[in-house]
Formats: sequence, C-alpha cells, structure tokens
Amino acid sequence: MLRLTLDMDDVLADTHEKLVEIILNDFATIRTEKELKSKPLRELLHPKQLAKLHKIMDTPGFFADIKVKEDAVETVARLSKFYEIFIATACMEFPTSFHDKFEWLHRHFPFIPWTNIIFCGYKSIIQSDYLIDDHVRNLTSFKGKGILFTAPHNLKDTSFQRVSSWKDVSELFLPIS
Repeated sequence: MLRLTLDMDDVLADTHEKLVEIILNDFATIRTEKELKSKPLRELLHPKQLAKLHKIMDTPGFFADIKVKEDAVETVARLSKFYEIFIATACMEFPTSFHDKFEWLHRHFPFIPWTNIIFCGYKSIIQSDYLIDDHVRNLTSFKGKGILFTAPHNLKDTSFQRVSSWKDVSELFLPIS
C-alpha cells in the first residue's frame, strides 16, 4: 500500500484563516481581508505585528479550535481506503501546540491512529511516497513526490505540482467512482 503523508496547518486545518481573523479583530491594521489572503503575512505585517502573532500562536489553545479545510475529513477518510495515511506536522516552532494539535486531529480525524501522527521539525525525515504540504521548504528536502497545497505564502511558487482544495486532492489520488 502506498503511503500518503499530509501536513496539518493550511492543508487539513485552515490556520491562515484564523490568523486573518485575529489580525482583523485584534490588530491595528489598514489591511483588508482580501489583502491578508493574497500574500504572505510576513510581506504585509510590521515585524512587531509578526512577533505578536507568533506569541499568540505559541499560546496554549491557539490550535485547538481551528476550522477544518472544506472536504478534508471526507476526502482523507476515502483516501485511507487506498493509502496508508500519516499526518506530519512541524510543530517544534510552537511547542505549546502539541496537545492542541493531537486533540484536534483525534476530534476531526478519529480514523487516523495515533501511531500515524508525527510531530517533527524538518520533514526530510519522512519516508513516504507522497507528501502534501503548503511549505516548499518541506517538499524540497522530501525524497518522495511532493504536492504543494495552495496557501497565500506559496502562490508564486511553480516548482511543484499544486492542489488548491481537497476536491483537487480527491481527483489526483482517488479512483473515479
């Protein structure tokens, strides 16, 4: 059985959406929602705002209530009939996220066993046939086939095959029903 590894943030979880909501509600900003969803936040925010955002992300509970990407649960459930599914999330940057992320995955993807959840730093250690991730840096060092999940911070990248939704993932990986 082929192995398919999925990133969590901005692949399964709509983390960017939560960040945009925080910026619009809690930050002094002239940026619009459309702007905040069109470019990397590091290009749009002041360095002090980025630091504040990172501090918020490292607060226990931040990752607990992020919305699931549309069609992710249903698609991953169907994929699990054809692939060995792993979740690999690079959470070392925000060490308080471990518990929240584990509980979030258990709540939304209970069919993925805890043995198939990987908390890591660099994803170059992952041995899988495919990795779906939103960060090019994770795909560059990956030894299998990398698939880039569209996010505001990777819109200009053209070096990897791209999917923009879980419907795209379904079309790419699932047989015609």
